[in-house]
Amino acid sequence: MTVDGRYRDQVKPGLEVDIVLKKDQRTGQLTHGIVKDLLTKSSFHPHGIKVRLADGQVGRVSDR
Repeated sequence: MTVDGRYRDQVKPGLEVDIVLKKDQRTGQLTHGIVKDLLTKSSFHPHGIKVRLADGQVGRVSDR
Protein backbone atom coordinates (compact mmCIF):
# COMPACT_ATOMS: atom_id res chain seq x y z
CA MET A 1 0.00 0.00 0.00
CA THR A 2 1.36 3.39 -0.94
CA VAL A 3 0.68 6.33 1.31
CA ASP A 4 -0.50 9.63 -0.15
CA GLY A 5 1.18 12.09 2.21
CA ARG A 6 -1.32 14.82 1.37
CA TYR A 7 -4.13 13.09 3.30
CA ARG A 8 -4.00 13.12 7.11
CA ASP A 9 -5.98 9.88 7.48
CA GLN A 10 -3.23 7.95 5.63
CA VAL A 11 -0.38 9.16 7.87
CA LYS A 12 -0.20 7.53 11.31
CA PRO A 13 2.33 7.57 14.18
CA GLY A 14 4.79 4.69 13.79
CA LEU A 15 4.67 4.81 9.98
CA GLU A 16 7.99 4.94 8.08
CA VAL A 17 7.96 7.92 5.72
CA ASP A 18 10.16 10.22 3.68
CA ILE A 19 9.82 13.91 4.47
CA VAL A 20 11.14 17.15 3.02
CA LEU A 21 12.66 19.38 5.69
CA LYS A 22 12.10 23.15 5.48
CA LYS A 23 15.79 23.71 4.67
CA ASP A 24 15.56 21.16 1.82
CA GLN A 25 12.44 22.52 0.11
CA ARG A 26 14.44 24.04 -2.76
CA THR A 27 16.37 20.84 -3.51
CA GLY A 28 13.64 18.37 -2.58
CA GLN A 29 16.13 16.21 -0.63
CA LEU A 30 14.28 13.54 1.34
CA THR A 31 14.84 12.50 4.95
CA HIS A 32 13.68 9.05 6.10
CA GLY A 33 12.20 8.39 9.52
CA ILE A 34 9.34 7.19 11.68
CA VAL A 35 6.36 9.45 12.39
CA LYS A 36 6.01 10.49 16.04
CA ASP A 37 3.41 13.31 15.79
CA LEU A 38 1.13 14.78 13.14
CA LEU A 39 1.36 18.57 13.15
CA THR A 40 -1.10 19.45 10.37
CA LYS A 41 -4.65 19.63 11.71
CA SER A 42 -6.53 19.72 8.39
CA SER A 43 -7.48 16.51 6.61
CA PHE A 44 -5.65 17.53 3.39
CA HIS A 45 -2.64 19.66 2.51
CA PRO A 46 -1.44 20.01 -1.10
CA HIS A 47 2.26 20.00 -0.12
CA GLY A 48 2.02 17.10 2.34
CA ILE A 49 1.03 16.61 5.95
CA LYS A 50 3.55 18.15 8.36
CA VAL A 51 4.94 15.62 10.85
CA ARG A 52 7.55 15.32 13.59
CA LEU A 53 9.78 12.27 13.29
CA ALA A 54 10.92 10.15 16.23
CA ASP A 55 14.32 11.91 16.09
CA GLY A 56 12.67 15.35 16.37
CA GLN A 57 13.00 16.54 12.77
CA VAL A 58 9.96 18.29 11.28
CA GLY A 59 8.89 18.30 7.65
CA ARG A 60 6.18 17.47 5.14
CA VAL A 61 5.48 13.90 4.04
CA SER A 62 6.58 13.28 0.46
CA ASP A 63 5.18 10.64 -1.87
CA ARG A 64 8.18 10.73 -4.24
